[in-house]
Amino acid sequence: MKKLLFFFGIFLTTLTTTAQEAYKFTTEIDLETTPVISQGRTGTCWSFSTSSFLESEIIRLTGKKIDLSEMYTVRNTYPKKAENFVMRQGKAQFSEGGLAHDVINSVRAYGLVPQEAYSGLIASEEKHNHAELVTVLQSMLETYIDNPAQQLSPKWKKAVSSVLDVYLGSNPSTFQYEGKSYTPQSFLKMTKLIPDDYASITSFTHAPFYSKFILNIPDNWSNGSFYNVPLDEMMATIVHALENGFTVELDCDVSERSFSSKDGVAVIPEDSKNTIKALQGVYPERSITQAYRQAEFENYNTTDDHLMHITGIVRDQNGTKYYKVKNSWGTDEKRNANGGYVYFSEAYMKLKAISIMVHKDAVPKNTSKKLAL
Repeated sequence: MKKLLFFFGIFLTTLTTTAQEAYKFTTEIDLETTPVISQGRTGTCWSFSTSSFLESEIIRLTGKKIDLSEMYTVRNTYPKKAENFVMRQGKAQFSEGGLAHDVINSVRAYGLVPQEAYSGLIASEEKHNHAELVTVLQSMLETYIDNPAQQLSPKWKKAVSSVLDVYLGSNPSTFQYEGKSYTPQSFLKMTKLIPDDYASITSFTHAPFYSKFILNIPDNWSNGSFYNVPLDEMMATIVHALENGFTVELDCDVSERSFSSKDGVAVIPEDSKNTIKALQGVYPERSITQAYRQAEFENYNTTDDHLMHITGIVRDQNGTKYYKVKNSWGTDEKRNANGGYVYFSEAYMKLKAISIMVHKDAVPKNTSKKLAL
């Protein structure tokens, strides 16, 4: 009996020392932002996340909390996508996807409007669903491209605009907000946002560091340029921004099994056998080097499939740093933990962050000088 108790005691001790603790997070930095909302059944995370980023910028700049219209930007970006697709004779990306600079480009050209002035929802609609809209637009554009014998008339642009008006609504030229009349451009001026104040930064070795280059990823249909810096400097920029009151826009890969909005964490376990278990408890993580990041990008294991908004830093019970990242998939507790936020580990961010966007003042001085910002 004593031997049995002795071995049972050893068994319990083994369980205690090998079982992983559930995550226990404490907040270190939590910058102010607007509530988590859902992008619905659309591929417009680029507009939802960047609009959230700009909303935090407006709070920082003016103290005002403004719910910006994501669909106003979408409505004004589709004609640009369509023109690019048609003029390249279909040899270009035409999809719901986009990047943060597409929002900045739209803001520069068309200004901003609040959600109450343009919802992108028609009649009794309550949720965004662009499946039919995209199918109709794609079919129209492919018809134009597939009939080269007929001269393309200027009417096609008006046709695209009409379809967008039917599904999303026509652009407002003036609107009322808090008792004042605005145009999209005067509203932009009121927010104090300056589109040219924002920089997109990435980290890859196939282009020279401290230069700008066009990042060849599918959703970069508008051929936007990115500043290229070493990985450590990109990570230092994120931390420096957060520590100084600036939130950060993020383009990342969420296709990994170790990313889970349901569990609210994104990690890169050192042992792939722990991939699923690491969603519920702390496991050692892989060390991410610049070379490994590059290899995973070039073999397509890292792809740009989602944009999100970094708003803070949390730490687990071991003091390990995670980034608090705002998602746009809603707050349903069955699908989204942490009120719609996902906590990215340092390893996950190093490996799976395609790029970031920040205010130029958020970039550390040594990096800013090298980039001539």
